[in-house]
Amino acid sequence: MSKYKIIMTGGGTAGHVTPNLALIPKLKENGFEIKYIGSFDGIEKEIITQNNIPFFGISCGKLRRYFDVKNFTDPFKIIKGVAQSIKILSKEKPDIIFSKGGFVAVPVVIAASIKKIPVVAHESDMTPGLANKLSAPFCNKLCVTFRESLNLINGNKGVLTGSPIREEIFHGDKAKGRRICGFTDNKEVLFIMGGSLGSKIINEQIRRNLEQLLKEFNIIHICGKGNIDKKLINFHGYKQFEYVTEELPDLMKTADYIISRAGANSIFEFLALKKPTLLIPLSKKVSRGDQILNSKSFEKEGYSLMLEEEELKDDILYKKILELKDRKTELINNMEKSKAKNGVEAIIGVLLESMNK
Repeated sequence: MSKYKIIMTGGGTAGHVTPNLALIPKLKENGFEIKYIGSFDGIEKEIITQNNIPFFGISCGKLRRYFDVKNFTDPFKIIKGVAQSIKILSKEKPDIIFSKGGFVAVPVVIAASIKKIPVVAHESDMTPGLANKLSAPFCNKLCVTFRESLNLINGNKGVLTGSPIREEIFHGDKAKGRRICGFTDNKEVLFIMGGSLGSKIINEQIRRNLEQLLKEFNIIHICGKGNIDKKLINFHGYKQFEYVTEELPDLMKTADYIISRAGANSIFEFLALKKPTLLIPLSKKVSRGDQILNSKSFEKEGYSLMLEEEELKDDILYKKILELKDRKTELINNMEKSKAKNGVEAIIGVLLESMNK
């Protein structure tokens, strides 16, 4: 018999879902029954149901900082989502809500406030996203990953917990990872990941430099749904995946170097695994610039190298990868000294404290 009931929410990208997965084993240890509210067709539904967590879908409108005709209709979807969430919460009667952000979380958090259910949210990036900004007035506590973020949160709600890191990523099998990829020589492994949706510009640049890179590295390339290049399927030493779940710990253990976007969840996993990384953050043209801030913070600490998307021209990527290789020992030594901790225990503590209050 469970002691407590928690409903988790968050979605839109894997970055708003996978940190929830990191908390689930420890929540169960602490006597929580877990259910999830997400959008009907978002990535969160697939990820959560694969993990055998009961899932409720609601209507939600996307929150945009730019002009779009849908900005006039999506508020009605949010209102509908609030009504649907109230109905779910009334039936399920959770003790607490945990929100990882993303546009689907906003109606859930508002509904919880109406139902007088405590809410704890978590912000991975240095500056709160729009969803968490809108949710903050309805939250009891907002957990953050970067110390700098505390200055941006009003009302004594901010708590520095760090990022929740999935326990399974520490238990990868390097030999298994090499077998999955069909690597048979001893070349170092370059692991490329452009976020859960993939990155067109990173994919193009890697493939443009592929023959040169394969002389020095085996390459694991997670390129996003629909982005497999069929002409390169039989290239020896180059293994493509659309998206990876179960094999990820093995593939990350296999990696000697990582090239990635700079979402906070991912970069703190790379830090925990002590992987030298080249970060290519999302451009400000298509984002709020949070990944640029994350990258600059990690570059300043000496954990990663950084390359802005606008610099991805000619052979600059290849040169930067060679620099990453040259500075491998230095970067690993800096990561060894890091005081960053897995945020799972701290977040569980905030949840228990918020319920008791």
